[in-house]
Amino acid sequence: MTKGWGVLTGWMIAAALALTACGGGDAGGQTGGASSSQPASSASSAAAGSTKAITVKASNFKFDQTEIKVAKGETIALTLENEQGNHSLKIDGYDKTVKGGKTVTFTADRTGEFKFYCDVMCGSGHADMVGKLIVE
Repeated sequence: MTKGWGVLTGWMIAAALALTACGGGDAGGQTGGASSSQPASSASSAAAGSTKAITVKASNFKFDQTEIKVAKGETIALTLENEQGNHSLKIDGYDKTVKGGKTVTFTADRTGEFKFYCDVMCGSGHADMVGKLIVE
């Protein structure tokens, strides 16, 4: 009987950890210093020395933007705000990851479409947290 309780307790702990990955963070007003007033989907020519601020908001199992368009050569300041849960945003091809409440700055120096996704296992809808960065 003791062995059965140990197994049950182990399963309960594992389930609690899996559920808290997404539900365990609160943005609590955290800002990464980037403005969310600029639209992320507008493509414009890169101005010399300027940085385009983009803020993506994450909640459980979705990003508020699934397509971000930028011009080749633009410097991007990408901020992730976790509105619900604990997430990150990783961009394939640029090897950049931004965590909730943080900002990552990089230059979009390659044209093409680059997949981005949450790389914090956050529950049953985790696989739905995808989008693409389009560099024109």
